[in-house]
Formats: sequence, structure tokens, C-alpha cells
Amino acid sequence: MNHTDVLLKQGKGFTLIEMAMVLLIVGLLLGGLVPTISGQIERQRTSETGKQLNEIKEALIGYAVINGRLPCPASSSSNAVEVPVGGGSCTSFDGFVPASTLGLSGTTDSSGFAIDSWGNRIRYAVTTGNGNAFTTANGMKTTTISLIVPDLLVCSTGTGISAATCAAGTSLTSNGVPAIIFSTGKNGASGGTGTDEAANLDGNQTFVSHTSTPSGSTNGEFDDIVTWISPNVLINRMVAAGQLP
Repeated sequence: MNHTDVLLKQGKGFTLIEMAMVLLIVGLLLGGLVPTISGQIERQRTSETGKQLNEIKEALIGYAVINGRLPCPASSSSNAVEVPVGGGSCTSFDGFVPASTLGLSGTTDSSGFAIDSWGNRIRYAVTTGNGNAFTTANGMKTTTISLIVPDLLVCSTGTGISAATCAAGTSLTSNGVPAIIFSTGKNGASGGTGTDEAANLDGNQTFVSHTSTPSGSTNGEFDDIVTWISPNVLINRMVAAGQLP
């Protein structure tokens, strides 16, 4: 018997116990990497959605500069077109971003609605202040700058919030804002049940925005991403374009 035969008989391969140990170690390593990778993916989606909301905000301001008004929201069945077409008194002050009306060609679903990084339709609310002046052609010009008063509010918490006011000291804007754009975040498909997230979908003029919080927080889970148009920015841009005063 030569040396090779001896080695073969002695069996230099891995035993079942050794293989099991290797698989266990690999499993533990992969298990530790999954949360890290998942967290990175969610942070990337949040960042991308934030950028998308800012792009939509700029598109809304651009639309106002050209048309002398903000568009109405789209309804769930309008194929991302504002309702009614031509603005005026909107069918509803809140709904979805009218991506088709704005001419947005970014990330959209099969019906043309702008969607966030989780595939949820992006929401849009517009003020009804001054008799729908903000969504009526030349409505802001007719009202005059000094009398324009948008009625949407952004609060830092849903605690103490009402249909028309934030709790004392919790308003994120000194005055009302003309438009709000927001993503319902990762849980948008199922919807959060916390107080703060509920405030963004309860059909009134007050909204909530703050950093994300887990389900065990005082006001529950919050992963909505919210931005809004400053009335000063909108007015200044429209003045520069000759739409105001």
C-alpha cells in the first residue's frame, strides 16, 4: 500500500460535525449582516423619497408660476389628473399628486400616479383658503398678496391637535401653508395606527411631521415623510415671474 492509499483510507475530508459547525458559523455571520443590509436599504429608500418629494414641490411651484395657480389634487380614479381639470374649487382639498397634470415622468404606477420608494402613491393637499384662491386661475392676484391666508398647518405632534389648530408651541410653520406633499412611508400599504400618522389621513387641515419613531413610541409608529410649500417662497417665485401682484 502506497502513501496515497494510506491518506485516502484515513479520510482527510470534513466530518459531518465539522460541516455542521461551518454551516452554523456561516449562518450566524449572514444573520448578523441581514439587519445591516436591510437598514441600509430602508435609509436609501427614505433618502430617495425625500428627494422625490422635493422635486414634486418644485414642479408644483413651477406650475403655479406658469398657470397662476396651484393644481387640485388627483383622485384615486382620475389617472393622476387634477380634479376638476382647470382647477377652481377642488373636488377634494386632499388626495394624490396630479402627476399627469404636472407632466411628471419619474417613478409612477400603471395609472400614472407618482409613487414613493415603497410603491405607495404620494399624497398631496392644497389649501382652500380665500375661497379657493390658490387653485383658481389668477385667484391669488385677485385676492392680493396682503390678504392671502393659506389654511393648512403642520404640527410636530398629533397630541392636542384639532381639525384646524396645532397644540400650543407645536406648529412647525409660523403661518398656514398652501400645499403639503407627503409619503406614507414603508407602512403606507397597511397604514400606521399611531396618533401622528392618523393625523395625516383624517381629512382635515392639520398634518404632522417629525423624524421616524418605532411602534412602541408614545404616539405610535411614524414613518411618514412630509414636506410643504412655504407661502413666502411661492409668492416670491410668482412675483418674480410676473404672476403677482
